[in-house]
Amino acid sequence: MTDNKHNIVIETHFEQVHSIIHLHRSRALKVVNNESLLTCWNVGQYVSEKLNKTQWGSKVVTQLSEYLRTKDPSLKGYSRSSIYNMVAFFESYSSEKFTQLLSSLKTNNEFVQTNSGQLYTDDNQANEIVQTNSAQFIQNKKMAKILLTVNWSIHVEILNKCKLIEQNVFYMLYAQRERLNYRELQRAIKTNAFEHIVKTENNQSTGMETAYPKSNYLFKDVAYLDFLGLPQKHSEKRLQNSILENMRDFILELGKDFLFIGQEYPLKVGNKTFKIDLLFFHRALQCLVAIELKTTEFEPAFMGQLEFYLEALDNDVKRSNENPSIGILLCQETNREIVKYALNRSLSPTMIAKYERELIPKEVLQKSLNEFFNFIK
Repeated sequence: MTDNKHNIVIETHFEQVHSIIHLHRSRALKVVNNESLLTCWNVGQYVSEKLNKTQWGSKVVTQLSEYLRTKDPSLKGYSRSSIYNMVAFFESYSSEKFTQLLSSLKTNNEFVQTNSGQLYTDDNQANEIVQTNSAQFIQNKKMAKILLTVNWSIHVEILNKCKLIEQNVFYMLYAQRERLNYRELQRAIKTNAFEHIVKTENNQSTGMETAYPKSNYLFKDVAYLDFLGLPQKHSEKRLQNSILENMRDFILELGKDFLFIGQEYPLKVGNKTFKIDLLFFHRALQCLVAIELKTTEFEPAFMGQLEFYLEALDNDVKRSNENPSIGILLCQETNREIVKYALNRSLSPTMIAKYERELIPKEVLQKSLNEFFNFIK
């Protein structure tokens, strides 16, 4: 007994040491990321000014890349295209449009404090590519702190794939909040997560809005299931089996807080057993989430079945420390007017979403970005 207590104490001490290491390693990685982004910002500003003053052309940028590679072979990430990405990084996020957007989000006064505004080279090292000397300064524009939320590779993907500055800001915030890696961010952009998370349409019941006021930003109204490879005509069983075979991708499409519990989850009510297609647990909301799959257009009758399942879950499955269960109908087609009527009087936390077999791009609005920012603050 004494040995067990001693081992527990020792393990606690070891865990504290691990926490110390993890803390400082995280800080070190953050510092490295910040300095990397500041480097990209300052290089981008310098080259941008040379290009805009017509002192340089694209040929000189190529020469600069070759010079850096020859001067210091250990330098990586300074190809011609990479330097132009740095220019885009600086020009996009030093623009008046970006500043105005930050102002609307109340982040315009948050800048990175840096002393790297003075850029120079030694006179003896001056060359035909970099025309500057120790007496030359540039008016350094400060970099907004919001840019430090993600790493350079994610910034490059956002800059190259998004057309609206509102999209850029959304994906920075979304990548940080969901801790997305590069592949997951690509998927989010490809499936147009911006529109379907900061959506303006209401596809949630009154009961959902009452029980979970911020859930509108936690659930998409469209799930892109192109990774399932479904034919145009398919059964609910095939849809369910395909999801099970690709559960990791399906959960990433839903959101990272979903934990899978089971398929065809049994609910015994009276003398009958009913089965929920898919049952999850949502960590952030601390509740069960029942998903019913429908390969047809949404019908109001589906709501009665879903609400019955939620009642059974809350009475017989939900634990006392958990919140009311949520129900999601995932249909192949939805009619906005029918959905609106079906949800208006539903007191259960339910929502209706549709799934797409293929990717379909759509437009987005800045107003919704403001709402999303207020949600994650």
